[in-house]
Amino acid sequence: MSLELLIEKYGTLAVFLGAGVEGETAVVIGGVLAHRGYLSFWQVAVAAAIGSFIADQFFFLAGRYARASAMVRRILANPGIASVQRLLERHPNGFVFAFRFIYGLRTISPIAIGTTKIPTARFVVLNALAACIWGPLFAGVGYVFGQGAEHLLGRLPLPHHLLLAAAVPCGLLLALAYVFRKRLLRFFRSAPRETSK
Repeated sequence: MSLELLIEKYGTLAVFLGAGVEGETAVVIGGVLAHRGYLSFWQVAVAAAIGSFIADQFFFLAGRYARASAMVRRILANPGIASVQRLLERHPNGFVFAFRFIYGLRTISPIAIGTTKIPTARFVVLNALAACIWGPLFAGVGYVFGQGAEHLLGRLPLPHHLLLAAAVPCGLLLALAYVFRKRLLRFFRSAPRETSK
């Protein structure tokens, strides 16, 4: 079976699954494939939104009902959790809405939120709204990137186009992390530390 047929048959499912865990790259690639005509843009956007929503609901429920489990305890021991909890205390609704847009906090945030007193119904609503924006936004980034790359470089072979589509968001995230490294380090270092008794 050719790569094109595999994409047409399983591409939407791959976007759905990839969107569940730090899935920006999977959704951007889905947008590029939509630009190339292998997938429908709205199928990619909806698969991304639903996959993201379901994964975050699962992680939230794990934090709420399985906080004694070894997996949840290990995640809650992550140094970044202190920063997540501070943001939650200051801006609970805003953070619940925005965490999926913050790279690196995507999986641990809903678990941390699940351990708070934020009502499940409120999380469901804010999670659904954010997923409905996140899915089309990142699929759109991929679609526009595909158009721009084709305009600048011509119609690349599909594997080269996909490799470029995966490399560009990763490169941008690394560049942003480098530019804002001092702020990020200050933010995480200012997290209150527990003192041993």
